[in-house]
Amino acid sequence: MMFSTIFGTRILALPLVLALGACVSFGDKAPASMLVLTADNVMTTGVARTAPSTEALVIQTPNVPRKLDTNRIPVQIDASRIAYLKDAFWADKPARLMQSLLVETVSAKSNKMVLHDADVGGKAARLLAGSLIEFGIDASSNEAVVIYDAVKVIRGNATEKRRFEARKPLAAIEAVPAGAALNSAANDVAVQIADWVS
Repeated sequence: MMFSTIFGTRILALPLVLALGACVSFGDKAPASMLVLTADNVMTTGVARTAPSTEALVIQTPNVPRKLDTNRIPVQIDASRIAYLKDAFWADKPARLMQSLLVETVSAKSNKMVLHDADVGGKAARLLAGSLIEFGIDASSNEAVVIYDAVKVIRGNATEKRRFEARKPLAAIEAVPAGAALNSAANDVAVQIADWVS
């Protein structure tokens, strides 16, 4: 009788174990390290800025093509082929990394209050939108390439659009030098945009 009860309990527990297995990943290990963008220009600690939320400059998350909607680094092999760089993983998707870099850089280089779009709930009178067109490696030239189409919208003024681009040479198409070169190119583009919106 006791054997039957224990055996029955084990049979009932089996679906629970199988369901748990479906929720828990036993797949590939996490990467040894992840890449981030680090701003060359940062806000001074302790400096406070105040302004009505409608007067702040709001920087939206840029649109990206499908190849950049990932935390991998694309390598343009030729005009019709891309691959992703082995062992190279961003800590977040490039669109959000670039948005944060722009917020930090524009804040540091201007006296404006600069916010993420999530901070103001769509009530901005000053807006920087756009598309991150390229954020990867060009294998034919051994360069890191960042291209950003920025759109400046200020209520009551004409909308402006401008393309910004930076290229940085690579010693090798590998994770660490690629991450460093893309960080440098992204900062170059962020400074160009900060000067444009100031």
